Amino acid sequence: MGKLKIAFYWAASCGGCEIAVLDINEKILEVVEKADIVFWPVAMDIKYKDVEAMPDKSIDVCFFNGAIRNEENERMAKLLRRKSKILVAFGSCACEGGVIGLANLWDRNSVFERVYLETPSTRNPESVTPETSVEVAGGELELPKFYNTLKTLAQTVEVDYFLSGCPPPIPCIIQALEAILSGNLPPKGSSLLPNKSVCDECPREKKDRKVSEIKRIYEIEDDFKTCFWDQGVVCMGPATRAGCDAQCPKANIPCTGCNGPGPRVTDQGAAITNALASALTDPQVIKQIVDPVGTFYKYSLAASILRRKLVK
Repeated sequence: MGKLKIAFYWAASCGGCEIAVLDINEKILEVVEKADIVFWPVAMDIKYKDVEAMPDKSIDVCFFNGAIRNEENERMAKLLRRKSKILVAFGSCACEGGVIGLANLWDRNSVFERVYLETPSTRNPESVTPETSVEVAGGELELPKFYNTLKTLAQTVEVDYFLSGCPPPIPCIIQALEAILSGNLPPKGSSLLPNKSVCDECPREKKDRKVSEIKRIYEIEDDFKTCFWDQGVVCMGPATRAGCDAQCPKANIPCTGCNGPGPRVTDQGAAITNALASALTDPQVIKQIVDPVGTFYKYSLAASILRRKLVK
């Protein structure tokens, strides 16, 4: 039996997932002993036409990070789905839409106006915004169409496995690679993160969880050992899947939810809203949350039952 063929692709994301692959350190040597990386644009010289020339299903596993923001992202998602036996949504942006999914609170024109016209640091006297095609002296330049709505990978093509996180936890990346190399994978559709919540990994002491006032992290004197909920700070741990070893709470920062919805959680924001409502001593306290969408759906708006703000 020959080596496995593995691909990595970077769609709409910050690139942190690409770095996370390298953060497995010497483990990468074990991977390249058993697998050939046949497509990884950020690290090797290869063109889209090279992938198009590959036989269908010739790639054993493709790790696809990033959301679907434009037509190039969508085209590559469909191409790599066709060429790959196993497609893994890798990272928060591919799995849930990620932070950039919050752009679904606006439409394409609003995003362009803010980015290219309104920001204080922008100097654009001719109010130029990106076009899909423009004629220049040397010919025609093209850009992919920017969509009104950002989508997750699974909203675009069939996904076999999900490995969320911003970026995915390094131990979970290693476990996923070991499972792939050994052929010992869970049923299709599974998350490759543990089947428990961040709270299960968090060492902070949980008390009565009665919230009478909502505070932001800088407004408390954290004792470094009490559950953030007992200190009046919203923590996404109860609604977030584990795998990170509760790194943020251990570093005295409340969980923001980057590992995506926890086990048996359909909508991460709805789940944490329900948890918060059950802990409040007064329902009016919830009005103290400064940014509800950014707090409850920081990474998962695009994958939620809300999907986006209504476009009229």
